[in-house]
Amino acid sequence: MTGPGGVEEECVVLVDERDEVLGTMGKMDAHRGGHLHRAFSVFVFDAHGRPLLQKRAATKYHSGGLWSNACCGHPRRGETIENAARRRLNEEMGIDRYASPEFWFIYRATLPNGLIEHELDHVLFAQYDGVAEPSADEVEQWRYADPDELTP
Repeated sequence: MTGPGGVEEECVVLVDERDEVLGTMGKMDAHRGGHLHRAFSVFVFDAHGRPLLQKRAATKYHSGGLWSNACCGHPRRGETIENAARRRLNEEMGIDRYASPEFWFIYRATLPNGLIEHELDHVLFAQYDGVAEPSADEVEQWRYADPDELTP
């Protein structure tokens, strides 16, 4: 899909509540209209069970500057969740690792900038003890956190 100025626009995969594909749509259009689409969240843990957290770059289109899990994203049409998660984990954090699908859920949240997250979110886990090499466009900081530091 081509967006303004002839630039290729990123698309998301629209799905129903059973995760069956309905089509595709430009990512920003889907978020403006609150259309249910496929997404994933990757949680990386070290050998001590500490989750790897990232502080999202302030320039991100939503939730910039907030701390989050290792990475999130949207699979491309025809791309498996596992391949999409590995691709995005490498793009964001510089980690090339397989992540295992664990469960999925649907959520809807209105963001302060008027966008709506309405996602069928696949959650994946990976184990990694190394040093991340994040993209500065994606991540400001990262660290492994002790579970007792985290609050619900």
